[in-house]
Amino acid sequence: MEHSVEQKYNKWIVVLSVAIPLVVALLFGVNLRKLGYDVEPLSFLPPIYATINGITAVLLIAAVWSIKAGKRKQHELLIKVAIACSVAFLGMYVAYHMTADSTVFGDVNHNGILDADEATAIGGMRLLYLVILLSHILLSIVIIPFVLITYVRAISKSFERHKKIAKITFPLWLYVAVTGVIVYLMISPYYVR
Repeated sequence: MEHSVEQKYNKWIVVLSVAIPLVVALLFGVNLRKLGYDVEPLSFLPPIYATINGITAVLLIAAVWSIKAGKRKQHELLIKVAIACSVAFLGMYVAYHMTADSTVFGDVNHNGILDADEATAIGGMRLLYLVILLSHILLSIVIIPFVLITYVRAISKSFERHKKIAKITFPLWLYVAVTGVIVYLMISPYYVR
């Protein structure tokens, strides 16, 4: 029975795991202002979606504590809210990037170019930022099927299998949430205000 419920969702897991990153990548490349639309940059969104990433991290930790304390309903609720936060983050992230120019790490004068003086001023911090950003982006793609599979195993009451994959899903998802906050804190001085 458990496997039949899971099999019912497998096609959706595959579709969403491929479609979400593709749609985000496509929309990320669309800048409404550069296409001639008169839209204001949604520059208020980055601190909001960074905060949502922080909330997601707290929810994930609380969810683990809840299940270890035997509070299954509380764990389920916390995970559902964490998933909702991740979806909200994604929507705001895409909306921001569709209405604003990309921010260059270290670009103090906000001209969209990292000149030699700016590069010298930030030194190795740029490499650190890029490593954190790249790992955040790659794992945010990888985590999609993990979250979906973990969730489906729970709702299909395949708790032993849920627990096995959750041991992988939790640290990956937590890393994505925490590095989302770190990336924001590192890039925020360079946003055009």
